[in-house]
Amino acid sequence: KRGKQKRAVMIVMEKPIFPSEIQKRAKTINPKLSLNNTSDIVRSFTEQGLAHCLNPKEKIGRLYELTRKGKRVRKEIVG
Repeated sequence: KRGKQKRAVMIVMEKPIFPSEIQKRAKTINPKLSLNNTSDIVRSFTEQGLAHCLNPKEKIGRLYELTRKGKRVRKEIVG
């Protein structure tokens, strides 16, 4: 809940989405967010069980989606 960048990423992850698209949308919320930061945040969400990759074997064009736990957290943040 505290991190501005994590909050911005969580808000825009409402459906399956690419990290580059997450960064573009989240940048409107937090202009300092870079693609590197976005990828790190999405990876940490995956490790924490908040998101998962729909096509993990792909090197380019990975789609990420929130898990049930992630959707509950997003709901808390968005309101």
